[in-house]
Amino acid sequence: MPVYEYRCENKNCRRKVSVLVRGFSGPGEVTCSFCGGKELTRLFSTFATVRTDQDVYGDILDDSTLVNRMMHNDPTALVEWSRRMGGTEGEKAPEYQEMVERLERGESYESVVPEMQKRILGGEPEGGAAPDSTSGGED
Repeated sequence: MPVYEYRCENKNCRRKVSVLVRGFSGPGEVTCSFCGGKELTRLFSTFATVRTDQDVYGDILDDSTLVNRMMHNDPTALVEWSRRMGGTEGEKAPEYQEMVERLERGESYESVVPEMQKRILGGEPEGGAAPDSTSGGED
């Protein structure tokens, strides 16, 4: 019994929907189980292989180029490390996808993450607002 995966095209939803199909007739008409939308795009589904954490870490640490780029705060190296650690991109939320795209364009981690935290969680990023150096100190 196959599982078909879709991405909801509703701009307010954009979630991944999985549909279990019993038999070989295909999924039929599919709607988003979150918002009820009918505009869905079928995703390419991947399969999983079993690897231990040690295997994954070993592969990353054996890649001296990646390790060197990480040591020099290369945002694209962070994306590569994340992909190797986290599996397929189809499983990630749209916010994660946006963050990855921004890092791949070369935006710094320090500029992207606090902004994303503020937008997703509301309020100030973790650790609070940066101190204002023009305020002249404490009273």
